[in-house]
Amino acid sequence: MHIETLGSGPDLVLIHGWALHGGVFGPLAERLAPRFRLHLVDLPGHGYSRDSDVPLQPAAVASEIASRVPPALWLGWSLGGLFALRAAASLPTVRGLVMIAATPRFVRAPDWPHAVEPSVFEQFARSLEEDYDGTLGRFVALDTLGSEHGREELKSLNALLHSRGRPRPEALHAGLELLESTDLRRSLPSLSVPSLWLAGRRDRLVNPAGMAAAAERAPGSRFVELPGAAHAPFLGHVEAVAAELLAFADNTGP
Repeated sequence: MHIETLGSGPDLVLIHGWALHGGVFGPLAERLAPRFRLHLVDLPGHGYSRDSDVPLQPAAVASEIASRVPPALWLGWSLGGLFALRAAASLPTVRGLVMIAATPRFVRAPDWPHAVEPSVFEQFARSLEEDYDGTLGRFVALDTLGSEHGREELKSLNALLHSRGRPRPEALHAGLELLESTDLRRSLPSLSVPSLWLAGRRDRLVNPAGMAAAAERAPGSRFVELPGAAHAPFLGHVEAVAAELLAFADNTGP
């Protein structure tokens, strides 16, 4: 599994979302590298990890990353949040958790109303079989929908989408299945590390109310809603995201 390391300072692991790769954090990495040693992960089947044999499962991915990086803060965006949260709940080397546009459960349930219908991910899975490239294009468009800088963000994501090669269809289906079926809510009350939950107020994929509800269940948590931001706030609102991360790291300590 490909992990790019750059910068100097406290260690910070960054895990990307569905269909993309670690390069999506480029603007954020540029601002954080003077203050952190960054570990930018390409998930199995994505980017330079396209041929990785690590299963795209939270436990397996978290274990593989932890075996290759020092004790660190872990950050997960969207799908990446499931791997970061699993690591924070189970591995002693995780010093703090940052969830960006991510929750422990992505689909709606009677006791979890602030999420999407399961049919959303089912439809994307069917569409992948019929129109691979068109489906990925529609998904990254949803990442930026609603953002006050949406046009620029979409241009960036389209340029990045295949810049490290096309993700494997099997990995894309596995990611959609994770988004549809994973529920890590039970791990929240027992989290032993502080957590930061960053939501975009205009996010059309992950409801900020769901992130706030998740943060309420985790001890030592902080929830921040970024006005004007959508599902990828580290693109159009990179300075605000970097400032929150720096403050979180300063308060977390070694």
